[in-house]
Amino acid sequence: MTFQKPNIGEMIFHHTGDSKFIELLWFGEKRLPGPWYIPGTHIDVSPTKHVVFMILAAFLVFLTIWYGGRQVDRRHREGRAPGGFGAAVEGLVLFVRNDVAIASIGHGGEVFAPYILTLFFFILYCNLLGLLPWGAAATGNIAVTAGLALTAFLTIEISGFRTLGPKGYLKTIVMVPPGMKGAGAVIMAIIMTPVELIGKLVKPFALTLRLFANMTAGHFVILALLGLIFIFGSWLVAAATVAFVVFMMLLELLVAFLQAYIFALLTSVFIGMMRHAH
Repeated sequence: MTFQKPNIGEMIFHHTGDSKFIELLWFGEKRLPGPWYIPGTHIDVSPTKHVVFMILAAFLVFLTIWYGGRQVDRRHREGRAPGGFGAAVEGLVLFVRNDVAIASIGHGGEVFAPYILTLFFFILYCNLLGLLPWGAAATGNIAVTAGLALTAFLTIEISGFRTLGPKGYLKTIVMVPPGMKGAGAVIMAIIMTPVELIGKLVKPFALTLRLFANMTAGHFVILALLGLIFIFGSWLVAAATVAFVVFMMLLELLVAFLQAYIFALLTSVFIGMMRHAH
């Protein structure tokens, strides 16, 4: 009986890609329900693997904030300082609220703190769930990161319009250097308006690609390294590969936190830049 080497490429894309199947620990791979079509169309809206893990991430965000808040509230009523899980959650919440949202957005930033906190914790849990052997990183799906970036884009533009007013918001599109008038102002407006419009679209595009690329690349590297064990079939290669994969997994753990922080920070910075365009 000959040992058949696994298809490494298929293994990588099976783990990182979306599908109608989900792994249930010891129960093996199960097909998700569906297809569910919108009446009168051929659009399938049945759940996929990434949808399931997004729902799980959203539930974990709710559970984390709810349970952490209850612990902090209980210890405050007892006249004691927060400790344990509640203290850890409170520390993260205060850091994101004060040092990311309010510090980057400026005056009025506390209004956007719940949204920035939701982004941070949701992306963090999506990233962490992708590190589980049977898990999947929904943030490794460009449709998911594009959806998150779209919410950021709408928040940035709508908040800017409400803060600056129609005339002030128009100035963020039709850009004329202060003091320039006449034909020079018209020429600059013609040149800079497309640049400003492109700049508005580049921000969510950059948020989309940065998160997607970083979360996908890490999984590709780890799975490719594990594939070396089957390609070479050497105990020495296996030992070295496993040691390096453990290091990469720890690095991916750091990346999971870092990418959630960067997405939340850049969204806050973009909101602040729009609200204080003057």
